[in-house]
Amino acid sequence: MSDVTIFAPSPLLTVTVEQVEGSDEIHIHAGGQGVWQARMLRSLGIDVTVCCALTGEIGSVLRDRIAHEGVTVSAVERAGRGAAYVHDRRGGEREEIAEQEGDPLNRHDLDELYSLTLRDGLEAGLVVLSGPAGEGTLPADLYRRLASDLRQAGARVVVDLAGERLAAALEGGVDVLKVSHEEVIDDGLAEDASVERLLPAMHELRSRGAGAVIVTRASDPLLFLDDDGALQVASPDVVAADSRGAGDSLTAGVVAGLARGEGLRDALTLGAAAGALNATHHGLGTGEGGAIERLREAVTVGEIPRGAPSDTPTAGRVSPDGLAALAEPPTDTDEKDPA
Repeated sequence: MSDVTIFAPSPLLTVTVEQVEGSDEIHIHAGGQGVWQARMLRSLGIDVTVCCALTGEIGSVLRDRIAHEGVTVSAVERAGRGAAYVHDRRGGEREEIAEQEGDPLNRHDLDELYSLTLRDGLEAGLVVLSGPAGEGTLPADLYRRLASDLRQAGARVVVDLAGERLAAALEGGVDVLKVSHEEVIDDGLAEDASVERLLPAMHELRSRGAGAVIVTRASDPLLFLDDDGALQVASPDVVAADSRGAGDSLTAGVVAGLARGEGLRDALTLGAAAGALNATHHGLGTGEGGAIERLREAVTVGEIPRGAPSDTPTAGRVSPDGLAALAEPPTDTDEKDPA
């Protein structure tokens, strides 16, 4: 039995071209939000099951790649086109060469995937609902039904969603919601990323069905709100190599803490450290567990006084020696750079 189940309806195959010591290297990995979260959870020693749909020849490759990372695959297998992209990173920045969204899930696929997720999710007791690779892959209302049924049966539900899928999940009810400040602004809940603007939005999200809310703010301290009040959580300063995937790693770190039996407020520090370390890597969802635990000691947590938002945490942890060394990007791009 896995510690965590991740609903990752449509993982994607990622093909990335790198240049290493003057020669081209081609890397093939499984990707997509749920897969990146699963990868980070495995780095932190958590057993994970990914519930997904695997489509056509791309799906066959994805099954092998996901399982190769030590993740249990619980899948609906079907014919058609799977999601994939090809990126060229030889110039230092990602250049999209080709992208395929993949075929939408039909009613029978959805029913089977729903059943698999309920079965595995209730067995684990802790479930992450992540988004699909394509906007038209599945109806948003599925997230409402899954969130409601899982929680009614006793599982804890963590979501990392936006837009219609977020609204649907909130209607079903969730234990923990993670969202970025850009997504909050795009949904019209806040005008900017200031504490003063975001806190009312977070109260609104709680009133709509979230037990606790985490809002990331890029390099600024994330905000957290639950029954006991609001916190700011500041990650250690690191030299970022690629900020993509840091939010998914943060979510995975929080879930890893919960899976270990930590309280949510303590789990936030593990999430912040996981997100920070991932930002030092080119690979998405990557990070060595020991380095994350060391970085965790440098995460600063402070309460936001009620009625008086502040951008400066009032209490926290102290950075350990060697923090800069832990933040160095890896040199082995083949083993430590899934894209």
